[in-house]
Amino acid sequence: MTDGRERAARPVGRRAVLLGMAAALLGAAGRKGAAPEPKPAPSTTSPSPTHTGAVLPHTTLWRPGPAEVHPEVKRRAVDLVAAIGAWPSGRGGASAARARVAAQGLPTSLVAQAGPLLPSADEAVLQVVNAQYGGILADSASVLVVCRQWTRHGGAVRAGGTTVDVRLARSRSGWTVTALHPARPGPPEASPPAGVRRTLADSRIVLPPAAEADLRSGRVHDSVATAMLRLAGTYRMYVSVVRSGHPLDVFGTSRPSDHPRGRAFDVWQIDGHAVVDPATPRSLVERFMRDAAAAGSYNVGGPVLLSGGRTPNQFFSDATHHDHVHIGFRT
Repeated sequence: MTDGRERAARPVGRRAVLLGMAAALLGAAGRKGAAPEPKPAPSTTSPSPTHTGAVLPHTTLWRPGPAEVHPEVKRRAVDLVAAIGAWPSGRGGASAARARVAAQGLPTSLVAQAGPLLPSADEAVLQVVNAQYGGILADSASVLVVCRQWTRHGGAVRAGGTTVDVRLARSRSGWTVTALHPARPGPPEASPPAGVRRTLADSRIVLPPAAEADLRSGRVHDSVATAMLRLAGTYRMYVSVVRSGHPLDVFGTSRPSDHPRGRAFDVWQIDGHAVVDPATPRSLVERFMRDAAAAGSYNVGGPVLLSGGRTPNQFFSDATHHDHVHIGFRT
């Protein structure tokens, strides 16, 4: 967002079963009226644990719904991320990834920009949680592809994931991908603040890998965790982006975004309802936006333009925010 101003296998252990269930629910979460996947048990170490003897979970294909603004743009971005970040046994590595990208008619040079999306592993599956706009203009776009990834190396499976800011441009033949900017949250703090620990432990705040890593990194302002916890008192929310994996500037401008400065977060699902879904009650979205403002946000954007607010521009709406709610802070 820009601020305004998916191999089943033989039965295995309980953890692997839970992984599979979570991934299946993840695929459903991108569709109308579906609930998010269960939040993993809180961890005070790495958000990407290794499981010996586990198998890769089943994943599902994410597709934009009919209410999306230019759904073909999101489809193009998601297909590329899935092509790079998932491969069968024996087809890992950059060379095989370049072949998969070339098969989509896209520049193979994009593989060199994939970063954490292409770890060294024998096999990988990837589940797109959501794809939201970081910006959409007439001839250019940013699509933030939020994903979970499971990789197998020998007998161990590692659960991880990232968020990729996919840049696209419109050509005479349609939309093409021009660049990839994966999230780089930075290393975790040895001892996160109490507010961050509470946020990570709250089952009503669902965080994808990059957003969780952002909170653990110590580079997110206290106002973000405080607002998340306050909103979680009323809503179950699925966060898409916090700090990393977001454009540095408000898309299409030279104004710095609040996200890279650790002063904003985006929510794509509220109480199991996707913001972009036309079946989601507008009253729910409006109430959430107003409660976000009451939680201290000076800059609340979403699919509905609200009146009122402490300042004339506290609420905003545009095509970019048709699919999520942006919640930004000055400090």
